[in-house]
Amino acid sequence: MSTPTPEAAEQGRGMDAHNAVMREVRAERDETYDPHEPTRVWIDEDNTPDGVRQSLTIILNTGGCRWARAGGCTMCGYVAESVEGGSVTHEALMDQIDVCLDHEQANADEPSRLVKIYTSGSFLDEREVPAETRAAIAETFADRDRIVLESLPDFVTADAVSDFTDVGLSTDVAIGLETATDRVRHDCVNKYFEFSDFEAACEEVRAVDAETDDVSAGVKAYLLLKPPFLAEPEAVNDMIASIRRCADVDGCHTVSMNPCNVQRYTMVDELFFEGGYRPPWLWSVAHILAETADADAIVVSDPVGHGSDRGAHNCGECDDRVQTAIKDFDLRQDPSVFEQVDCECERTWEHVMAAETSYNMPLAR
Repeated sequence: MSTPTPEAAEQGRGMDAHNAVMREVRAERDETYDPHEPTRVWIDEDNTPDGVRQSLTIILNTGGCRWARAGGCTMCGYVAESVEGGSVTHEALMDQIDVCLDHEQANADEPSRLVKIYTSGSFLDEREVPAETRAAIAETFADRDRIVLESLPDFVTADAVSDFTDVGLSTDVAIGLETATDRVRHDCVNKYFEFSDFEAACEEVRAVDAETDDVSAGVKAYLLLKPPFLAEPEAVNDMIASIRRCADVDGCHTVSMNPCNVQRYTMVDELFFEGGYRPPWLWSVAHILAETADADAIVVSDPVGHGSDRGAHNCGECDDRVQTAIKDFDLRQDPSVFEQVDCECERTWEHVMAAETSYNMPLAR
């Protein structure tokens, strides 16, 4: 497969201006983090190809995404939570895993059959998570059923995925594609790779799946609803098209739509502060899920910070009810759940969808 390296992507691609701004914004960070403690860990439920399963979600504290250190994505502040110095030792990373296992033991009746592991960048990037650590984590969770690993497409290889399938784990690679439209990914998100690179990563995973009998290997596409510089209707239309295009790629069995939320030390945060950005409406999330319920993939969404000014929100009165319907849809994949929620602010959203353009956004706060 092609290997579009982050180091080369900036030059001559129009990304140097974005990156210069992002480096300046990120320089405002002054927090420090313990390399022996994970960024976050929690217990939840997820819809998988095997059905709904209890999940253990882990966000490892690593040295950070290498693309973010060049400047990075306009909306992503996760690198600000990473350990200074650019690397974390194998021993420290395994200490983080132990903390997560202790949390699970204290908060769940039994071990989760599904484990999801994220970092501030790419779990399969060996600068963030060494091959030694990757193998040790595979052995640690070998008694579970399925694992999800986050990575940019550059680092997705059959050998890396096989570390997990070889110990008996069905393995899904979660790829932060953001959109199937290359121009939106480059100009709005400031991400350097092409949709064809996502397709090539899917091929790598399919090759592993073809060689396994008792377990499976697949891809979970992560898409971003409403990156900066898109009006609400533009963002909604792009998301619907992106979900359908991802679902048509062999090996991509799940699409997770992530409504953009305003994170610190990002370009989106700067725009938001100046009144130039509003996170997406929860009505938009519900509309997209209903419109793509017939796609040939599991389509889910988990709006972070829903109901807050910095997260996907409606008027404040109906946010929790719409969020509950979204969570219900994630588990049941039944769009009729959205018929059970209504609010006067839906009329405002409909006006925004009809009238907002990139030249007058945001039309409503």
